[in-house]
Amino acid sequence: MAERADGRVRIGRVRRLSATALAPLVIAAAVAAVLFLPVISCGRGASAAAKPRMIVLGFDGMDYDLTQQMMAEGKLPNFSRLAKMGSFTALGTAIPPQSPVAWSNFITGMDAGGHGIFDFVHRDPKTMVPYLSTSRTEASGSHLKLGKYQIPLKSDKIELLRYGTPFWEVLEKHGVPTTIVRMPANFPPSGTATKELSGMGTPDIIGSYGTFSYYTSDPAAFAGKDVSGGRLYTVAVSGGAVTGSLAGPKNPFLVEPKNLQADFTVYLDPVQPAAKLVVGDEERLLRVGEWTDWVPMTLEMIPTQSIPIMARFYLKSVRPAFGLYVTPLNLDPKSPAMPISTPNKWAGELADATGRFYTQGMPEDTKAFKDGIFSEEEFLRQSRMAGDEVVSQYDAVLDDFRDGFLFYYFGNGDQISHMMWRPMDPGHPAYKPEEARFKDAVPQIYELFDGVVGRTLEKMPPDTTLVVMSDHGFTSWRRAFHLNTWLKENGFLAVIDPYLKDDPGLFSNVDWSRTKAYGLGINGLYINLQGREKWGIVTESERKGIMDEISRKLVATIDPVTGAPAVTKAFQREEAYHDRGHIEIGPDIVVGYAKGTRGSNESALGKVGPDVFTNNTEEWSGDHCMDPDAVPGILVTSRPLKKAAPRLQDLAAALLAEYGIEGFPKRGAAQPE
Repeated sequence: MAERADGRVRIGRVRRLSATALAPLVIAAAVAAVLFLPVISCGRGASAAAKPRMIVLGFDGMDYDLTQQMMAEGKLPNFSRLAKMGSFTALGTAIPPQSPVAWSNFITGMDAGGHGIFDFVHRDPKTMVPYLSTSRTEASGSHLKLGKYQIPLKSDKIELLRYGTPFWEVLEKHGVPTTIVRMPANFPPSGTATKELSGMGTPDIIGSYGTFSYYTSDPAAFAGKDVSGGRLYTVAVSGGAVTGSLAGPKNPFLVEPKNLQADFTVYLDPVQPAAKLVVGDEERLLRVGEWTDWVPMTLEMIPTQSIPIMARFYLKSVRPAFGLYVTPLNLDPKSPAMPISTPNKWAGELADATGRFYTQGMPEDTKAFKDGIFSEEEFLRQSRMAGDEVVSQYDAVLDDFRDGFLFYYFGNGDQISHMMWRPMDPGHPAYKPEEARFKDAVPQIYELFDGVVGRTLEKMPPDTTLVVMSDHGFTSWRRAFHLNTWLKENGFLAVIDPYLKDDPGLFSNVDWSRTKAYGLGINGLYINLQGREKWGIVTESERKGIMDEISRKLVATIDPVTGAPAVTKAFQREEAYHDRGHIEIGPDIVVGYAKGTRGSNESALGKVGPDVFTNNTEEWSGDHCMDPDAVPGILVTSRPLKKAAPRLQDLAAALLAEYGIEGFPKRGAAQPE
């Protein structure tokens, strides 16, 4: 780990991957496929004796109000037991309360001004092109060509765009062994913990955040529908069988790249609603409505090189139309094509102990549900299947825990809350009475987490401190606010064609010569600043006045349908963020939407639509990207902590204080090499 002349450590390192099998796997995916990457740090310090033991359970998206309500109703007895032992409080979340921002706050102990992650997407002001906020990929472009083949001579690289030192690195330097399981923003694993398994941010084999495949013999099934989360294939039933191919990444060994693929055949039973799946040497028997286990496969590149992958198959129907869903092609933990654990063999050891598991960062397939491939029942079944893997693996990790520090992440609650909040909210504009049968979907996940807490209390070694936390809360998302349209109607943004009916987005209809401000990302608002933005027109002396005017008007905006404010806070970055070093990356204003309102998906990517307000009619009905005060997380401890942690970014320092470690975080981090 290099140090600068001023003594500050360079912490934003570049991870290089294999020049052969891994070369095609690091291509940036769609903006929604956010990849989180870690830093590499110095080695561990000397061992120390008699260090405290601590277990931290991270339940993503667990809401304070709902948790409190269910505890009062006696539905979370183990949470109540834990709270009586120590404490139960709300945990203030990040500005804004988005996952990449919130988990970066926890990991580094800094706000976005220090760690440099402000939203899911940022923009390059020199080009006005959006990019993923947490990582950047760069192909090597160096090959030796031999006829139709080429040999990669250098590795592609992935660069971390988050700054700051992970708190577990500090623990290791003080002789505390750490186990960090599925920590968001930790792919590839940092290599600084004793044991690590990557989670949110780990891509599928094509480099996306999860792209499913669906094969159907009904070509009209999805005619006219926008299926953006997966790949649809029309297949034919011939001779009682269906053939298809699973598409992988481009073959890096070909001068003219073609997608790698794994072929499969499905033999349909002529009478029963059943089939036999054959993939390579693997065979599985399935009835309609059944899932396979994880099926290992390989993608052959050249005779001496292949990529191991795996997938699960779901037979949706055989008659009258054939339908087969296939999960995103996951890295095989028994032989991962990219680093997903520390040490490298640990992922395989976990798979040997508990079975193969989703290595893809967020395995719950919300896209298949949104795109109409899954029904509510099918989505819940697939999500709980993925969640069961995490819980089963946690039980094995807990059994092995003896000393030091253990963090374990559970993401199931967040994804199910996004998709199944509406059945709990009859006031939602898209509520359907028939959905009431799913009103317990979210509470049931909370009850499952309560069981995890109970088993932890029973199994953990004596004198272990148990901490349960979440990164943010949740609420119903009823109304969508189109920020760029609001800016246009209030004279801050101008369009080229005011009569354009279908704006394709990415600011293609924005007239920059007359635009003072624009929105990008779910909560971000930027000033079109002269000398910073490519076509900036606002001078530095004008910037603050325009920010003040926009802030006043935003918080005064009333939703004409609800009669309530649409925005409750407008955070100007110099006032909202107290850490410095990378504040210039972020938006000039972070919009804190009122509870129940959220920035629209369209405006987030530079679209200027016709309406400022619209009803949210999507299956994605719950959210948290609002005013942070509206969606706090939870903090429950088995005993009062020595140091208070009112906010998420204070929690890491409080955990370190239990080990007698002060002075975290270390601010003033250097730029990546």
